[in-house]
Amino acid sequence: MTFHKFLEDSKMFEYDKHYRDCQQLNKPFIKARTDPKHGKYFIQIDLMTCDYDLLDEEVKEIQKLVDDEEEYLKANSDVLNGFNIDKEISWFDGVSPERVSCFCEKLYDITQKNHP
Repeated sequence: MTFHKFLEDSKMFEYDKHYRDCQQLNKPFIKARTDPKHGKYFIQIDLMTCDYDLLDEEVKEIQKLVDDEEEYLKANSDVLNGFNIDKEISWFDGVSPERVSCFCEKLYDITQKNHP
Protein backbone atom coordinates (compact mmCIF):
# COMPACT_ATOMS: atom_id res chain seq x y z
CA MET A 1 0.00 0.00 0.00
CA THR A 2 1.36 3.39 -0.98
CA PHE A 3 0.56 6.16 1.46
CA HIS A 4 -0.45 9.49 -0.08
CA LYS A 5 0.37 12.59 1.94
CA PHE A 6 -2.86 14.23 0.77
CA LEU A 7 -5.78 13.73 -1.61
CA GLU A 8 -6.83 16.29 -4.18
CA ASP A 9 -10.26 16.48 -5.85
CA SER A 10 -11.21 12.91 -5.00
CA LYS A 11 -14.50 11.12 -4.59
CA MET A 12 -16.04 10.79 -1.13
CA PHE A 13 -15.24 7.07 -0.81
CA GLU A 14 -11.58 7.82 -1.60
CA TYR A 15 -11.47 10.46 1.15
CA ASP A 16 -13.08 7.95 3.52
CA LYS A 17 -10.51 5.26 2.70
CA HIS A 18 -7.65 7.75 3.03
CA TYR A 19 -9.02 8.89 6.41
CA ARG A 20 -9.00 5.29 7.67
CA ASP A 21 -5.48 4.77 6.29
CA CYS A 22 -4.31 7.89 8.13
CA GLN A 23 -5.83 6.55 11.36
CA GLN A 24 -4.05 3.21 10.96
CA LEU A 25 -0.71 4.85 10.17
CA ASN A 26 -1.01 7.64 12.76
CA LYS A 27 -0.71 10.32 10.05
CA PRO A 28 -2.59 13.59 9.47
CA PHE A 29 -5.51 13.61 7.04
CA ILE A 30 -5.09 16.32 4.40
CA LYS A 31 -7.56 16.93 1.60
CA ALA A 32 -7.80 19.58 -1.09
CA ARG A 33 -10.96 20.30 -3.06
CA THR A 34 -11.65 22.82 -5.77
CA ASP A 35 -14.21 25.41 -4.73
CA PRO A 36 -16.51 25.85 -7.75
CA LYS A 37 -17.29 29.45 -6.73
CA HIS A 38 -13.79 30.72 -7.42
CA GLY A 39 -11.83 27.78 -8.88
CA LYS A 40 -9.24 27.84 -6.12
CA TYR A 41 -8.67 25.19 -3.46
CA PHE A 42 -10.08 24.62 -0.01
CA ILE A 43 -7.54 22.62 1.99
CA GLN A 44 -8.20 20.93 5.31
CA ILE A 45 -5.81 19.18 7.68
CA ASP A 46 -7.27 16.98 10.39
CA LEU A 47 -5.05 15.64 13.18
CA MET A 48 -7.81 13.59 14.82
CA THR A 49 -6.41 10.65 12.84
CA CYS A 50 -3.17 10.73 14.81
CA ASP A 51 -2.15 10.82 18.46
CA TYR A 52 -0.62 14.30 18.43
CA ASP A 53 -1.60 17.94 18.01
CA LEU A 54 0.37 20.72 16.36
CA LEU A 55 3.12 22.19 18.46
CA ASP A 56 3.41 25.98 18.76
CA GLU A 57 6.44 26.02 16.44
CA GLU A 58 4.48 24.02 13.84
CA VAL A 59 1.61 26.50 14.06
CA LYS A 60 4.12 29.29 13.38
CA GLU A 61 5.53 27.41 10.37
CA ILE A 62 2.04 26.88 8.97
CA GLN A 63 1.29 30.58 9.50
CA LYS A 64 4.45 31.34 7.48
CA LEU A 65 3.20 29.00 4.74
CA VAL A 66 -0.10 30.91 4.70
CA ASP A 67 1.71 34.26 4.66
CA ASP A 68 3.73 33.10 1.64
CA GLU A 69 0.55 32.05 -0.17
CA GLU A 70 -1.07 35.40 0.63
CA GLU A 71 1.97 37.23 -0.78
CA TYR A 72 1.83 35.13 -3.96
CA LEU A 73 -1.87 35.81 -4.39
CA LYS A 74 -1.44 39.51 -3.65
CA ALA A 75 1.25 39.75 -6.35
CA ASN A 76 -1.32 38.28 -8.75
CA SER A 77 -4.10 40.69 -7.64
CA ASP A 78 -5.89 37.99 -5.67
CA VAL A 79 -6.51 37.14 -2.01
CA LEU A 80 -6.84 34.13 0.26
CA ASN A 81 -10.54 33.79 1.17
CA GLY A 82 -9.83 32.78 4.74
CA PHE A 83 -8.07 30.31 6.97
CA ASN A 84 -8.02 28.95 10.49
CA ILE A 85 -5.06 27.28 12.16
CA ASP A 86 -5.81 25.15 15.20
CA LYS A 87 -3.83 22.46 17.00
CA GLU A 88 -6.18 19.74 15.74
CA ILE A 89 -8.11 20.92 12.66
CA SER A 90 -7.06 23.69 10.27
CA TRP A 91 -8.38 24.92 6.93
CA PHE A 92 -7.29 27.26 4.16
CA ASP A 93 -9.64 28.64 1.50
CA GLY A 94 -8.41 30.09 -1.78
CA VAL A 95 -5.06 28.38 -2.39
CA SER A 96 -4.07 28.80 -6.04
CA PRO A 97 -4.35 25.69 -8.24
CA GLU A 98 -0.74 25.93 -9.40
CA ARG A 99 0.49 25.86 -5.80
CA VAL A 100 -1.91 23.39 -4.14
CA SER A 101 0.37 20.34 -4.35
CA CYS A 102 3.36 22.21 -2.95
CA PHE A 103 1.19 23.74 -0.20
CA CYS A 104 -0.14 20.32 0.86
CA GLU A 105 3.30 18.70 0.71
CA LYS A 106 4.76 21.43 2.93
CA LEU A 107 1.80 21.19 5.30
CA TYR A 108 2.34 17.45 5.68
CA ASP A 109 6.11 17.83 6.09
CA ILE A 110 5.65 20.43 8.84
CA THR A 111 3.51 17.98 10.80
CA GLN A 112 6.08 15.21 10.46
CA LYS A 113 9.20 17.06 11.66
CA ASN A 114 8.47 16.36 15.31
CA HIS A 115 6.05 13.44 14.89
CA PRO A 116 7.58 10.87 12.50
